[in-house]
Amino acid sequence: MARFRFHCLDVRPEPYAAVPTLVFRLAIAEETGATVEGMLLRCQIQIDPRFRRYTDTERLALRDLFDEPRRWHQTLRPFPFASVTCVVPRFSGCTEVEMPVTCTYDFEVAASRFCTVLEQGEIPFLLLFSGSAFLNGSQGITAELLSWESETQYRLPVQVWQAMLDAYFPDSGWIRLSRETIAALQRFKASRGLPTWESVMAALLAAAERGET
Repeated sequence: MARFRFHCLDVRPEPYAAVPTLVFRLAIAEETGATVEGMLLRCQIQIDPRFRRYTDTERLALRDLFDEPRRWHQTLRPFPFASVTCVVPRFSGCTEVEMPVTCTYDFEVAASRFCTVLEQGEIPFLLLFSGSAFLNGSQGITAELLSWESETQYRLPVQVWQAMLDAYFPDSGWIRLSRETIAALQRFKASRGLPTWESVMAALLAAAERGET
């Protein structure tokens, strides 16, 4: 039976994709000497927020995800970032493969919100692998399922995430709103003669700070 070992070498932003994309470069080693004719590799990427420290600003921004910091020993748990599939070509011994992972900037998605509010340090990723390997042996081509223990970790510098967002959304972000809310904001914008949506939000925030309704 084949034995595979996985390692994430690095992660880089893809500058020419249609949507924000990170490219994970994986090293895959087969330790029994079998020839791998190909592999259909599935990877579930999780964020494990327990394995980093947080600034006071980050703690405040993450309260809607994890509740009050005094409860974080209970609420900090791994959560999904992405699930992807890639095809690994024929190899023997070890090989490297690039695995593109599309990312969202939707603040309603927990993973995006978590990564975006971080100011410094690293994002602790856990990569869990599954799928099928096609081996060339004495009985011809056979298929084997990957062991459920196939996994690796990677600590992505926050600057890499920020660089990816800056490449696709320079100094901007996206918030999804209902049509009813957008219509109400449009009426507010027109009634105040405000030129941009940025000025609408600034006016609303200023009114909230003054205690106006």
